[in-house]
Amino acid sequence: MRYSDEIIEQVREANPIADVIGSYIHLERKGANLFGLCPFHGEKTASFSVSPSKGMYYCFGCHAGGNVISFVMQYENQTFQEAVQTLAERAHIALPEARETDEERRVRDRKTRLLDVQKDAAVFFHRLLFTPEGARGLEYLTRRGLTKDTITSFGLGYAPASQDRLYRYLKSRGYEDGLLKDSGLVRFSDRGVRDYFWNRVMFPIMDANNHVIGFGGRVMGDGEPKYLNSPETPIFDKSRNLYGLHAAKRSRRAEFLICEGYMDVISMHQAGFTNAVASLGTAFTEQHGNLIRRYVRNVILTYDSDGAGVNAARRAIPMLRSAGLSVRVLNLRPHKDPDEFIQAEGAEAFQERIDNAINSFLFEIDVLGRDYQLQDPEEQTAYYREVARRLAVTFEEPQERDIYTKACARQIMVSYENLRNLVNAVGASRAAEQPSTRPSQEGNSRRATRREKLQEADKTMQRLLLTVLCEDPERLPAAEEYLTPEDFSGELYQAMARAVFEAARTGHVEPASLMNPFLESDDAEEASRVFNTRYDQELTGRQRDQAFYEAVLSVKQQSVAALDADPQADFAKILSERKKLDSLKKKLSQMGGR
Repeated sequence: MRYSDEIIEQVREANPIADVIGSYIHLERKGANLFGLCPFHGEKTASFSVSPSKGMYYCFGCHAGGNVISFVMQYENQTFQEAVQTLAERAHIALPEARETDEERRVRDRKTRLLDVQKDAAVFFHRLLFTPEGARGLEYLTRRGLTKDTITSFGLGYAPASQDRLYRYLKSRGYEDGLLKDSGLVRFSDRGVRDYFWNRVMFPIMDANNHVIGFGGRVMGDGEPKYLNSPETPIFDKSRNLYGLHAAKRSRRAEFLICEGYMDVISMHQAGFTNAVASLGTAFTEQHGNLIRRYVRNVILTYDSDGAGVNAARRAIPMLRSAGLSVRVLNLRPHKDPDEFIQAEGAEAFQERIDNAINSFLFEIDVLGRDYQLQDPEEQTAYYREVARRLAVTFEEPQERDIYTKACARQIMVSYENLRNLVNAVGASRAAEQPSTRPSQEGNSRRATRREKLQEADKTMQRLLLTVLCEDPERLPAAEEYLTPEDFSGELYQAMARAVFEAARTGHVEPASLMNPFLESDDAEEASRVFNTRYDQELTGRQRDQAFYEAVLSVKQQSVAALDADPQADFAKILSERKKLDSLKKKLSQMGGR
């Protein structure tokens, strides 16, 4: 389903980017651009740039970027279609019905109906909570310290003890059995129909767009399981959603507080910590980490202080790190969980714990010490050696390893020199134990690092060349003498090159318009970097010519190298491309370049 390109452009042009972004964050003009604090990551120095002339924004800190449509997508966590609709409404533009295939319409209608079922079930549970039948559930929630406003804000409810009340209610609302089966709210078997949830306090689970997509239920009494979540459905995937995200994303804080349970999240929000979220009864996954990274770059684990909570934190840390998140861990002792801590000591004391949350590596070192009898000299020595081993293994960069060695020395109360010597000794010992593999591994690591740097350098030159063509489209014929879009590396850069080349032929390139096809892809952030590459306008005419041809040469060299390495490449094509490359080198040489 998609609106026409003409309608999308009409909506984009009717919403000046500085006006739209300025309605969300404070911007100050500096020269031709405006700057403010990035709304997508915590920062104290403004690195978020808005270019009215380009119709683009870009953060030089976290690399978030795009046009006015992508800004609304990111800030409001909306789909492309939803962002277009939001901006159309803002500009008082009446949108035509979006084009969609029969299959797209069928899937959309099915998902819409499933969302309707969940919404009606949430209303049913919530209303029942405030009746005599739901008194038991309401008493439980108020005993846990929740106010009526909080209960209403999170839509909490009660599933009655009768095992088919919800089914009968939903049938009265006109929903068919097939849809109810797919909703995960009703079970069908040879023995009849039963509600999935009954005799439970109900916690509606919302996605980032405030749609109810499932439920969690806490049993009243001694039944098992204590907590029960909706099964997986076409609209509910536990590994891709977080409880409380719909509210936490609006907090605009620099980090998310990650809890274990629904009550922890609700209690923290009620106490003012509106950036709290929790996984949905599952261990943390990389998908969770990637979801969080859309909103923040930092997380603080606030798991229970018991053994299970500590182990859960240890499992979550590598998942969150792999998503590129900075992780710290909150010390809740002597209390068991955030809810208990806040009830006992209050919000101000909890904020102090947040401010003093420990680095995740240092947390792991602290937990490791619990496995040793540190009063015993032999055990203490073994612990220090294990700390040294982990420092040697975890941090390959000497400077980073040295920083963490100092921090660990302070934490475990040994001298920095002694611990550093032990780390070096452990590192040397590991190298000696693996003489045949260690050099190879180090060599592979160096080669991989060098390869990554070369690949990034290639991308930088490709971005520069496309930026030059955007700002000086009259250079296109000179570029096309040596290059085609297929000379660029990877599908993304080739697609962007085709778009820029085609636009440059008209003599007028609008980066904000060229961004539209990439906004719904996983490459949106990388695409935004292309159209926000800095091109030094202070260069003289000759210097600009030379910089342009240097970029063309870099792209061509990379392309010819890839062609040479392809065993299936046509020999005549290889000769033709090498001839172009030689001609380009000669031209640069005549200009005084390389």
